[in-house]
Amino acid sequence: MSVVAIGVPDTWHPTPGTWNLTPVLWPSMALALTPRLLRRGLELFALISLVGVVVVLLVYGDNLQAVVAPLLHLRWRWLLVGLGLASMDWVGGGARLWVVARHVHPGVRVRDMIVSGGMSAWGAYLTPFQSGAGPMMMYTMKRAGVSLPEAMTSTFMTFVATVAFFAIAGPVAIYFGAGKSLAQHKVALGVTYYALFRASLTIFGILGIVMIVMMVFPRAIRDVVQWAATRLSGRSRRISGRLEQLRVGIDRAHECLVAFASPRGWLALFWAVVLSGPSHANKLLAGYVTLRVLNIPANFVDILLLQTFITFLLYFAPTPGSAGLAEFLSATVMHIYVGPSLLPTYTLIWRFINSYATVGFGSFVFWRWLRRGLIGLEESVTAPSATP
Repeated sequence: MSVVAIGVPDTWHPTPGTWNLTPVLWPSMALALTPRLLRRGLELFALISLVGVVVVLLVYGDNLQAVVAPLLHLRWRWLLVGLGLASMDWVGGGARLWVVARHVHPGVRVRDMIVSGGMSAWGAYLTPFQSGAGPMMMYTMKRAGVSLPEAMTSTFMTFVATVAFFAIAGPVAIYFGAGKSLAQHKVALGVTYYALFRASLTIFGILGIVMIVMMVFPRAIRDVVQWAATRLSGRSRRISGRLEQLRVGIDRAHECLVAFASPRGWLALFWAVVLSGPSHANKLLAGYVTLRVLNIPANFVDILLLQTFITFLLYFAPTPGSAGLAEFLSATVMHIYVGPSLLPTYTLIWRFINSYATVGFGSFVFWRWLRRGLIGLEESVTAPSATP
């Protein structure tokens, strides 16, 4: 567990990149989430994605005419379905966040949580290892009036729901024999796609165990964070000056976590796990919908398992939004169903559904925030808040 300096601007300056940052505690990797970082992430995402598409085009699209021809025969009805799927980063992610956030902050609006869910996905796509998702979700929730400890707890619970969803969905798919055909296709050195799928599933299983420990022993986690805050206060004057506020905020976050250890809390978490399906629908169903756009027949369950496998492998990719890796991995895996001349077109449509659309719309929303001037969200963590 480490401290993250989340880029919550106190004031806005005309010169790009000149922001005053407010440090807060967040259990994640070190990250200073600033507009400059997000802009660089957007630039890297666009550049690396372009390189990835070009590589796919050079490797598989040796006949340019054969690559362009399918664009004239797309099934536009399925393309509209794909556009609807792309919105699930916002609608599905927002509904899931609303379910957990209202448990610790009654009265929170669905509309605000939809914005928070979508902007969280946007932040994830612009940062390595999706590290910007949590800070951006908390920042957007604070704009909606949710206190930082409550936002932190809600963000943590959505991550718990994600881990639980994949940890459950993977074994269920394997149990019912879905995707056995994957065992016939080898990546290298005798390793099959099916073996990689099971290996990636193990990672989510381990994360699930860690999440359970944190939820069963919230007091111990609070004590560890309090101890870390005390140690850090001895090294930083700024943290030392805010130590009492940090302690109160940590206690409030602990209260929120304990609130989920109740029948209503477990019910909220249950619905969050269920809503993780719609929340990740653009990633899990983008492959099948893209095949339908290109009028390529395929087994729905096998494609779903393949897309789950791709999602698992790319979840902690080191490039912003898995740029480059996603394009190449998808083409490598999906060549089983997609001919070489169609792979570049497939890759572009697939990436539009699972990330490009959210990156574009999220950038527009953030640009509007910049034009209006981001409001300083410095908040005393001692502020009273209703306990459910």
